[in-house]
Amino acid sequence: MIRIRIPATTANLGPGFDCMGLALDLWNTFELHIHGAEIGGGPVVETYGEGQDQLPKNQDHLVATVMIEQLGKICPHDFKIICHNNIPCASGLGSSSTAILAGLIFSEAVKRHDQGLDPSEINLESILEAAVAYEGHGDNVAPALLGGFVIVVPDQKGVITKRIPHVPMRAVVCVPQFNYLTKDARAALPAQYSKEDAIFNIGRAMLVSEALRLGEDGLLAQAMNDRIHEPYRMSAIPGAIQAKEAALSSGALCVALSGAGPGIIAFTKQKFDRIGRAMKDAFARSQIESRYWILDATSEGTKITRLPL
Repeated sequence: MIRIRIPATTANLGPGFDCMGLALDLWNTFELHIHGAEIGGGPVVETYGEGQDQLPKNQDHLVATVMIEQLGKICPHDFKIICHNNIPCASGLGSSSTAILAGLIFSEAVKRHDQGLDPSEINLESILEAAVAYEGHGDNVAPALLGGFVIVVPDQKGVITKRIPHVPMRAVVCVPQFNYLTKDARAALPAQYSKEDAIFNIGRAMLVSEALRLGEDGLLAQAMNDRIHEPYRMSAIPGAIQAKEAALSSGALCVALSGAGPGIIAFTKQKFDRIGRAMKDAFARSQIESRYWILDATSEGTKITRLPL
């Protein structure tokens, strides 16, 4: 029926907790085939690439789960979803957000198909609101849908979203093989914060936004600091603090957790492999294996195309 291509994202960007995110040039692709599954076999999910040996192959896969939840009784009994994953799972690079978006988009495609409409012509604004409601925050799903650097906050009427232009950017993301679940990352946070910490983050989040827009490296290095989530999460990831220090010592402009972690993102203009190896070595000293990617920011968001019949 349709094919969806969705980019990776890095969320929070230091002080922008739950409200800032950036799309990265690493992609997951999903296909929905309504008539491709064996008759009577129920949902089938095929995964290639990242997570292919771990992810469910049936309705328990997140894409299928979201689609079934959204469609309810009108969900086709037999369908096949094919996933080509380049984004590592549970990495802090928004892999689960791509799955949620795919499930939501597929459900809208089925509705449009049943109405005799083009299933690929979907209003992404309505998908964004549904995705934020599903996730509880939009700092991954908004840049994944829209591309680029996005500020997104909930509102009584839905979601306020602003896509901010930014200069070309490149980053090194190092992802340790450490199972740091989102629910554990959330549980690590305190229930209350001091006024001083709130002021610290509000001011720096605004400065990060301006630094990315103008390409002011010095300002970005000064502003990319956080008191809301990183102090509580970094210490729970073996080697993360040391990896951050190693990246800075190797020439990174600034370093932050990517999303809730466990991935670490280092923004830089040079020495990409040197910084990646430094972070990898730091994790190794804590007996944690890791991989790193050198990624450009991308202004492209989700792309939907119709598959040939």
